[in-house]
Amino acid sequence: MTVSPGFLLLANGRLLVPADEMTGLLRHVAAVWLQATDRGEADHDPATVLALATSLMEVADLIDAECIALLPPEEGPSEDAPD
Repeated sequence: MTVSPGFLLLANGRLLVPADEMTGLLRHVAAVWLQATDRGEADHDPATVLALATSLMEVADLIDAECIALLPPEEGPSEDAPD
């Protein structure tokens, strides 16, 4: 049985979190803020919540884009690609 951790702790004490988990968390927090505001469960200014949620989603998008940029270029068609 193999178990992979959700995060890694480096020798220097820095914590690494998988990018997809981080972007998922950012998007989830933004969605929860927006839903709570829409339902009237939060006493926060809706425009401010929208701005903050948008900022979180933009950070998630930037992380995704940076990770995609780090992927090595493909050297031909994928084995999964249709002929």
